[in-house]
Amino acid sequence: MPVLTAKPNPTWNHLGYEVYSVSSKSLEMTENDAYLNNPVVLLVHGFGASTDHWRYNIPELSKTHEVHAIDLLGFGRSQKPAELEYGGELWKDQIVAYVKERIKKRTVIVGNSLGGYAALAAGAALKTESAGVVLLNAAGYFSDESIALEPKELSTRIRKMIASGISRDFLVKWLIYPLIQRLIFENLRRPDVIRSTLKQVYIDPTNVDDYLIESIRRPSLDPGAFKVFQKVFQARGLKGKPIDELFQDLQAPLLLLWGDNDPWLRNAKLKQDKFRLYAQKASLQVKEVLLNAGHCPHDEVPELVNKEMLSWLQSQ
Repeated sequence: MPVLTAKPNPTWNHLGYEVYSVSSKSLEMTENDAYLNNPVVLLVHGFGASTDHWRYNIPELSKTHEVHAIDLLGFGRSQKPAELEYGGELWKDQIVAYVKERIKKRTVIVGNSLGGYAALAAGAALKTESAGVVLLNAAGYFSDESIALEPKELSTRIRKMIASGISRDFLVKWLIYPLIQRLIFENLRRPDVIRSTLKQVYIDPTNVDDYLIESIRRPSLDPGAFKVFQKVFQARGLKGKPIDELFQDLQAPLLLLWGDNDPWLRNAKLKQDKFRLYAQKASLQVKEVLLNAGHCPHDEVPELVNKEMLSWLQSQ
């Protein structure tokens, strides 16, 4: 079982709420000018995950780059306030603020799934302060699609489970509906259910271990976790710009890494084609790599992802 070679950073707040992050850099390279001039790498997790999901990536990436990983508000060890409107705009602003206030250097932002959308939106907003964006099976929608939150889309599937055969009268909305949501939430955070779900997401389940399961289960026990769960699924979308518009705003090179057997992204092959098409239309400097993996290639085949990221970083 790997142990993250990253240390928790001092407390940092966004909108008055505490955000958890870690960082790592090579002590042997701190006097090396090339190392010091390299952009920082910021890792952004997907839905239900946290900084722990980068367990296999931080040790390798930090050999050549200072590396940070952040827990989005509502996830991991970051605060989970019920009053926030969760979605792409919130998380984009959180990442942008972190880069400007904590990192204070040009940054390559790496994101998986929901975190991929947030990474792209932040990279576009940062303009020249962004040194690049790396997307691993990114969520998001295009202008010609309706807004949807992945995975496949998990939110849609759960809402259908909740709403099936139930009228939306006052009693349902304020009593039965929240009760059923609570029951689903309690079921989803059971270790055996987490393990079973991850085995559907990973093509090779070797890395679906106790460490990974606990990293997902533990934050679900935090105060406010259930309210966040409710709000994320009721939001019905990422609430931000479509990907094609973000590509038009992006001024940095782009690396697309796909787990090519993703069972969670709706119409995964079509989505890959659209990412490719709109990146080309935006005249972006883009590289695309297909990997034999599922929705989380950075944790399923980390050696391949690390190799591709390091090669791409060195070519920039």
